[in-house]
This record gives sequence, C-alpha cells and structure tokens, in this order.
Amino acid sequence: MKYDESCFTAIFGIFRKNGPGSGSRMAWRIGLLSTCIAALGSCGGISGPRDGRVTDPEEVKRLIIATWNVQALFDGEEAGNEYTEYRMAAGWSEEKYRARLTALGDAVARMTEEGAPDILALQEVETGAILQNLAEGPLAKYGYAWTFFAGNAEAPLGLGLLSRLPLLETKTHSITCNGETSPRPMAEVRMEAGKRPLVLFICHWKSKVEGDDATEALRRASAQTVLRRLREIGVTGPDVPVIILGDLNENHDEFYRREGAAGIALLPDDPEAAELSEAAQDGGAETRADFLVISGQKPPCPRYFAQETPTLYSPWVQELENGTYYYQGGWETLDHFLLTPGFFDDQGWEFDACEAPRREPFINDRGIPRTYNPRTGNGLSDHLPLLLMLTRVD
Repeated sequence: MKYDESCFTAIFGIFRKNGPGSGSRMAWRIGLLSTCIAALGSCGGISGPRDGRVTDPEEVKRLIIATWNVQALFDGEEAGNEYTEYRMAAGWSEEKYRARLTALGDAVARMTEEGAPDILALQEVETGAILQNLAEGPLAKYGYAWTFFAGNAEAPLGLGLLSRLPLLETKTHSITCNGETSPRPMAEVRMEAGKRPLVLFICHWKSKVEGDDATEALRRASAQTVLRRLREIGVTGPDVPVIILGDLNENHDEFYRREGAAGIALLPDDPEAAELSEAAQDGGAETRADFLVISGQKPPCPRYFAQETPTLYSPWVQELENGTYYYQGGWETLDHFLLTPGFFDDQGWEFDACEAPRREPFINDRGIPRTYNPRTGNGLSDHLPLLLMLTRVD
C-alpha cells in the first residue's frame, strides 16, 4: 500500500500531576511533535502519584499486566457524544455508572490468584476521571498510584492505564491516513521498572465494522507508527523492552483467515506472507513498514522475512487457545500482547506466561464473555481480559 502525504502521526502529550491534597494541577509540559499538522485534537493526561503510594520498582520481582476492552465505559454525566443507550433518555444514570464501576473493580480484583494486576490497560473508557474514580474507589486498596488517559477530541471513547509503577513519560500518537483519523489514539508509556525502563504501546486500532478491507488502511498506518517507534527506541535505548498491547481489531491468524491477504497489519513469519509482502513493497520506500511480523518463536526473530525486520512474540501462536472476543459463533483473538526480543534474553524482565481468564465473573454459563447490558446493568464486557506475567532476572 502506498501512503500519501495525508498519512501522518501527530504526537500530542499533556502531562498532569496530582500530589497528596494538592488537587488537580495542569503542570508541567505540553509536547507537540509533528511535521504535518500543528494539532490534531488528541489529548492525554497523566495523574499521580496519589496518596503518596509509590511502588518501588526495585522491590518488584513479578509483574502482572492486564489489557481489557471494557465495552463502552461511560460515566454518569451526559456530554452529548455518548452512544444512544448511554444517555439519560435511554435510562442511563449516575447510579448505573457507579454500580458498573463496582462490578468492574470486583472483576479486576479477581483477575489472578494474586488479585489485581500491577498494570491495568483499559480500552473504551470515556474520560480520565473514570480511571481516577476506579483508582480511588473500587480499586483503592490496590495502590494504583498513577493513571493516564488518551483520547481524540470529540471522540466518545479513549483508552487509559492504571499503574502501581511510576510513569516516566507518555506520548499520544493520533493516526490519520487518506484523510481519515482513527477514532482512538495510541498511547506510548515509559515506566520505571528497575534497572531498565519498560515501554508500553496501549492500542485500540480501527474496528472492522465498515468492512475488513475498507478499514485496513488505518490499522496498517497504526502498525507503521509502532514500527517506526520501535526502530527509534532501538537506536536510543537498544536494551529497552517494549510491549504492544490492547485491542488491535485483528486476529493473530488474520493472514490465514483471509486466505493469504498480504495487505494486513499483522503478518505471520510465514514464507508465503514474506513473499507476498515483498512483492507488495516493490512500489518503493513509501510502501514499506506498514505491518508487524509476529512469531511464536522465543526469542522472536525472522525466519522468512529479511533479517532486519522487527519481529514480535505473540502468545496466541502457541500458548493460548480460543480468543477473547466471541463473534457470530466463533472466537477471535483481537486482544494482544506483542513482545520484543528483550523479554527472552535472561536479564531484566522475562516472559513467564499469558492467560485469558475463562471463569466467573468474566464468562457466562455458555462460556463466552458476559457482555454488558446498559438497560439492565448486568454483565461486564463483550471482551475477556488478557493477562501477561513477567518475572525479573537479576
């Protein structure tokens, strides 16, 4: 695929810091990095630490990270851009919002045997205030001292993060291709995690509602942005481990489901995929680097693509079954953790396991996700959470 000058990434980071008893203060800096546009209307905010609770990264030997699309988590106030079923006229209320926070908080606390994860990435959240409501309300005892939210202006939903580990830096990447902007940005978060920082890309890529092919360009533009940042991070911090996580709206085996379609955002390290992608790139440099190569090999390294091709480990290839989203009678693997080779080098943070909890309260009696119903207030989400476990090698 050839991207023209209308395909770009704007990075617009707003940082906010709350201190104990200080209230909310707009502080310390606004960063804008873009050669194509002055501002796209994408915004993000970081808040923390709260109540003086900061986990010492040096003391953490095991890290659990969760990603969860929580299905349209709107607050109890009407701003005008909510989905119809989340408006006051449809019966939505502050009471339903608070009840939903309580149910989600209870579910998060039951994600693992150890309780709530150390880092919780959420997709489909309306505002940053919701993250703070969770951190200071149902999840208060779990010490989420830091929160971060990112969303596009006028878009109904964004994404966010709750963390026990200190956040060092955040960026918000807003993706536009062929004049269309992705409904949600990607968040890039660098956090303190011992001797080496840890970088997360929190994603909710363009959905397929308008058709697989019609929406693929934005997902590929998102993959292109991730790939560019991986290369930049590799230059400035070659030892920094990176995780791409969230709802990518693309299956790990999308290439096979779509019968060898080369023009997709996630490609397997497969000889046919490599051959087709190489043929598609004959148009010149503009067509390059608009897909991510995934592998089940540890550490991930390309076997069929060029040796300089960044390759990411996906637990879906060998370690996980079924999926996290159930659609038209079948499972889909839309939610991901994609890991760089640094998690398999026997130093620092190392990959341990990955799991999609298939138990109450996340599934119903049919064994599929308990979709939330805003009319009745029952259910949790149409997605299962996905958990990543890391252990530290000193």
